[in-house]
Amino acid sequence: MRIVIAEDDPLLREGVALLLRAESLDVVATTDNPDAFLAAVDEHKPDVAIVDVRMPPTHTDEGIRAAVEARRRHPELAVLVLSAYVEQAFATELLGGGGADRLGYLLKERVGRVEQFLDALHRVADGGTAIDPEVVAQLLTRTRTDSGLQRLTPRERDVLSLMAEGLGNSAIAERLVVTEGAVHKHIRNIFAKLDLAPTDRADRRVTAVLRYLEETQRRH
Repeated sequence: MRIVIAEDDPLLREGVALLLRAESLDVVATTDNPDAFLAAVDEHKPDVAIVDVRMPPTHTDEGIRAAVEARRRHPELAVLVLSAYVEQAFATELLGGGGADRLGYLLKERVGRVEQFLDALHRVADGGTAIDPEVVAQLLTRTRTDSGLQRLTPRERDVLSLMAEGLGNSAIAERLVVTEGAVHKHIRNIFAKLDLAPTDRADRRVTAVLRYLEETQRRH
């Protein structure tokens, strides 16, 4: 796995690079600004980019914008975004910029939990989605008054929360200590209550997750 890191904090940047190299992963470039990041992606064509949300010069949304641009140039690039805080608008902008596959959004505190960080990294590299549980929890809390989500039972909401983190059915079953059959039933109920009919044009799992992200963005 070839990785480019874009992080302006030198301690975190080099710490992440050392961690990944210790796991025998190939960190091909580390950068501290959006322009250098995009140049590194163009040059090295990595499998995964790890990108800070806030980068120079204004430390607002340069990292997200660079990640979206990198995905536009290289659609197969997996992106794992790091943020110090839950910034739902930025998460929605990234997830809405061409599909939710091969995308992750983690709080920086998660980097210190090495196993979780590496699991998220491998998940996005393998084509999945990894959204920080804290981001999911806050988004679900803020959207409980929306009509579709209001129909969900507490257990269905738990299942949707884990779907939003990017977990598959077997991992959800393990986390909730239930059978895969029970998880499959809950997911069918979620799709029905959110009025998500089967279609060849959309992945209903992704649509269910993006729906409350988009609804949250409209509400704020």
